[in-house]
Amino acid sequence: MGAAVYRYFTTHALTGEILAHDLPLAGVSFGPELNGPGRMSGTLAPRFAHLAPAQADAGSVLLWAERNRKLMWGGLIWSAEPQDDELPIEASGFGSYPTRRYALHDNLGGRGPYTGTDPCRVIADTWAYLQEQPDGDLGVRVKVLSGGCPARLGTAEQPYTIKSWEGTQLSSVIRDATTIDNGPEWTETVAWEGEQPTRTIAVTWPRLGTRREDLWIATGINVAEKPKIVSSADEYAQVVIALGAGSGMTKIRAVDAVRNGRLRLEHVLDRPSVGHFPTLSALARTERARRQQPALVEEITVYDHPAAPIGSWQVGDDVWLSIHDQWADYEGWARITGWTLHPPEGEQPETATLRLARAYTTGA
Repeated sequence: MGAAVYRYFTTHALTGEILAHDLPLAGVSFGPELNGPGRMSGTLAPRFAHLAPAQADAGSVLLWAERNRKLMWGGLIWSAEPQDDELPIEASGFGSYPTRRYALHDNLGGRGPYTGTDPCRVIADTWAYLQEQPDGDLGVRVKVLSGGCPARLGTAEQPYTIKSWEGTQLSSVIRDATTIDNGPEWTETVAWEGEQPTRTIAVTWPRLGTRREDLWIATGINVAEKPKIVSSADEYAQVVIALGAGSGMTKIRAVDAVRNGRLRLEHVLDRPSVGHFPTLSALARTERARRQQPALVEEITVYDHPAAPIGSWQVGDDVWLSIHDQWADYEGWARITGWTLHPPEGEQPETATLRLARAYTTGA
């Protein structure tokens, strides 16, 4: 496979004006993540210092990364502080912007209070509110990919409210919408639309990504560095006791268990907001299936290879791992929760580091 060609450029956060068409960065790494903004870093060499600060102004300039003319990443520059003869640049994805914005009006300008509301809508409302304020429009689109989520935020007895006098950070509203039981997931995507770079917050339920039968990561094929395989019984369980709504004898309880020839290990799953027994049973089954995977590869670095070309996976995808060395014989699915690209530089080839979690399961 031919060497990939990378380009980095900057635009003004509000006007979209291109400030640097080809920013000469070295030591670059970047990538997205699940339910988070992702990050990018790089260094501007001294001979290019005249490009800063106007073309890399922290807090007002967007940094973009392109690979083989495909837009791969975009975000806000948050730090550009000279260190000796270099200028390190640190950026975070667009999802970092709500951490610097607050609710100045009750219930997101009257969009709430929220009673039995789809959390996907709350995420969309939060972005609509913050971008309608003066000088706050980043041009971020919110796309609900699956048409909504069955989880609900707020009740008739306890509506979900955002009060202007509480100084609520808008990122905390988005976090509340994604961390509720059976809530949605989100990530960021970027793309070219004509000559304009677009940015989207993709929100979906029940999951981002899919099981990728077409991708394969294996020792001796495309694994660049020996991965660390974590095998611990701290998280393992074949029996999950799920506790739902209620108290005392009225508390809803669901137990999901299997026998597999191993010593019995149990885990309690506390879900006090769940008052529906079939829902609680499904949560117990999903958690039991997740906890029955005793070994875990938390991170793996790969080369660009036809078995899993760089850029072919998405955040949330499950990929098949086949890892064999003197310490381990591991085969199984793992879920990509984020990835970081390392462009080629000098003698160093292009690689990608995938951050992994236990494979997504519905508990089957």
